[in-house]
Amino acid sequence: MSRHAATRLAWSLWALSVALTALSLLLLARSISHPDVYIFEHWVDSTLAAIAFSTVGAVIAPRTPSDNTIGWLFCIVGLLFAVTHFTAEYAIYTLLAAPGSHMPAGAAAAWLESWLWVPQLGSVVSVVLLFPNGRLPGRGWRWFAWLSVLLVLVGALLSALSPGPIISLGPINNPLAVEGLPNDAYKSVERVMNALIFVAVISLIIRLRRARDLERQQIKWFVYAIVLMISGGILTYPVSDVIGSVWLKWISFVPFIVGVMSIPIAMGVAILRYRLYEIDTLINRTLVYGSLTATLIALYFGGIVVMQRLFVLLTGEQSTLAVVASTLLIAALFTPLRRRIQSLIDRSFYRRKYDARKTLEGFSMKLRDETDLEALRGDLVRVVRETMQPAHVSLWLRPHTIYEKDVQTD
Repeated sequence: MSRHAATRLAWSLWALSVALTALSLLLLARSISHPDVYIFEHWVDSTLAAIAFSTVGAVIAPRTPSDNTIGWLFCIVGLLFAVTHFTAEYAIYTLLAAPGSHMPAGAAAAWLESWLWVPQLGSVVSVVLLFPNGRLPGRGWRWFAWLSVLLVLVGALLSALSPGPIISLGPINNPLAVEGLPNDAYKSVERVMNALIFVAVISLIIRLRRARDLERQQIKWFVYAIVLMISGGILTYPVSDVIGSVWLKWISFVPFIVGVMSIPIAMGVAILRYRLYEIDTLINRTLVYGSLTATLIALYFGGIVVMQRLFVLLTGEQSTLAVVASTLLIAALFTPLRRRIQSLIDRSFYRRKYDARKTLEGFSMKLRDETDLEALRGDLVRVVRETMQPAHVSLWLRPHTIYEKDVQTD
C-alpha cells in the first residue's frame, strides 16, 4: 500500500471513530434527559480512548514500515472503543430511555454490545504485546499470541450467548441468550481478559529488561502512562470506596483519566521518537512533585488536627488559627522540602547522574584553589572518567601554554 493510500485509510478510520463518538455523546445527552435511566458508566474513558487511539493511529500508521502493524492496531482499538460506546448508548436510549421512539435495531445493538468488548480488550492485548516495533518480544511468545486469539474468540462467543443482564447495560438482557449457559459467564470472560492484559504487560517488562537505550526509552513512555492510570484507578475505585471519601474519588479520577489519555499518546511519542529522551525528566518531576504534594497535604491536615486538639485543651474551643498556622507551615516548608525530596530521588533512582553532578561540584571547588598543574591534570582526567565514562581519555597540553588545552575522549 502506498503512503498516500495508507494516509487516506487511516484518517478515514479516524473520521468514522470520531463520528460514532459524537453520535454516542448525543445519545447520552438525550438519555440523561429522561429520569431514572441507566447511564453507561464507561462513557468518559470510552470517549477519550476512541479519540486518542484513533488520532495516534492515523498519525503513525502511514509513517511506519509496511511490516509494522502497530499503527493499524491503534486504529482498530480506537474504532472498537467507538463502536462499543455507540452500541451501548444506542441500546440504552432505544430500550430504556425512549422505548416508544420506534428507533430500529435496539436489541441488535444490545447484542453487539454483549460481546464486542471482548475483541476490544483483545486488541489492547495485541498493542501491548507488539509495542513498540510491531514484533513479539521473542519467538517464545508466539504461543501466547495464538492463545490470546483463541481465548478472545471463545470469550466473544460465550458472551454473545450468555443469559442474564449484559455487563455494561444494566437491566438489559441478552436478546440471543442460550439458557443452558451459566449466568456469570461475563465475569469469567472478564477475568480471563484481565489476565491476558496482565501477561502482556509482563511481556513489556521483560522486553524492557532486554532493551537497549532507544527501545528502553520508548518503553519508559508507556510504563509511565500505565503507572499513572493504575495509580489513579486504585485511588478512584477501591481506596475511595473503602474509606468512603467522595472528594478523593473525584480528585483521583483526574490522574486516572489523564492516564487513559496518556497511554496512546505516550506510545505514539515513543514510536515516532519525538522528544524521546525527555521521559527521564518527566518521571523525575512526577516523582518529586507527587511526593511533595502528598507530604504537604499530610502535613497540612495533620497540623490542623493536632493544633485544633491543642486549642481545645487550652481554651476549650476550636480556633481558625490552626488553619492559618498550618498554611504558614506549609509555605515555609515548601522549598526546603522540595530540595530534600529531589536529593532523595536523585540518590535513589538517578544515582549515576547524582554522582556525576557531585563530582563536578567537587572539581569546581578544587579548581579555584589548585595551583599544581600536574595535580590538576590528574583531577581533570579523573572527573572525565567518572562523569562521562569514556573508553579512553587522553589530555594534551600545548607547549609553553597552560591555559589552552584539549581533552580528547572516545
